[in-house]
Amino acid sequence: MNKINKIAVLSLLAAFIFTSCKREISTIHYEGGTAPVLTAVEGANVEYANAGETALTLSWTNPDYQFTTGVSSQDVNYTIMIDTVGSAFSHPYEISVSKDLSYSFTVSQMNDIMQNQMNLLPSIEHMFQIKVVAALANGSVPLASDSIEYTATPYVVPPKVAPPTSGTLYIVGSAVAGGWDNPIAESNVPSQQLTQVSPTEYTITTQLIGDGEYKFIGTDGSWDQQWSVQTEQPSGDPSTLAADLYFNGGNCRAPLTSGTYKIDVDFQKGKIILTKQ
Repeated sequence: MNKINKIAVLSLLAAFIFTSCKREISTIHYEGGTAPVLTAVEGANVEYANAGETALTLSWTNPDYQFTTGVSSQDVNYTIMIDTVGSAFSHPYEISVSKDLSYSFTVSQMNDIMQNQMNLLPSIEHMFQIKVVAALANGSVPLASDSIEYTATPYVVPPKVAPPTSGTLYIVGSAVAGGWDNPIAESNVPSQQLTQVSPTEYTITTQLIGDGEYKFIGTDGSWDQQWSVQTEQPSGDPSTLAADLYFNGGNCRAPLTSGTYKIDVDFQKGKIILTKQ
């Protein structure tokens, strides 16, 4: 076979292989799937006493994505979407689930979603729509289930530390101008009385004497109710700016640097936070 004939044969062979591969690739395409069928089993009521129990379990069927080569071997990702009834999933809260065909919510998780993620008011019954959306990689070919309805009432979580029954809070100690005097001198009350911003939170912006000590009291002139840290803090310790709040604990330590500080006492979270102004 001469050189020219060899080239012609190789060219025909290459064209045949390319055409065959092209034909084989072109026959692999998406043929469809079945929207997942969503079912729900309700568990414990959304109440503080049931915080660790299961509130709701969702289950759904496999969408069985089909290609010309058969059932897809790709991982299917699922998105659970929760929104209030009437909102048409315009601003849903979403949870991503990979591969699994079920998902359970604890009571405390459901309560957190309603209050902290969806910003719904507590102690009021709310109606929700829930659906699950299946999709392949990069959210391709999504298939959504029909929605189901769920009703729950968010609860208020009790504060981590009981707040003062007096509804007032004062700071006293060597870190403030009035020292440990209790009752507080009338002239020092404005710089030592915290402002109540909620039933469980108090704040004040005041001068602190560096490395001094202090506590909070609930009633001017009484030591019956006092709050501070669990154990006295070392000088210059980072916890002087952020510490856990305790009833009748050791003295709090002011930061090393004297100056004006905003002090936030959060009984709900059980925290004392200082921010230098």
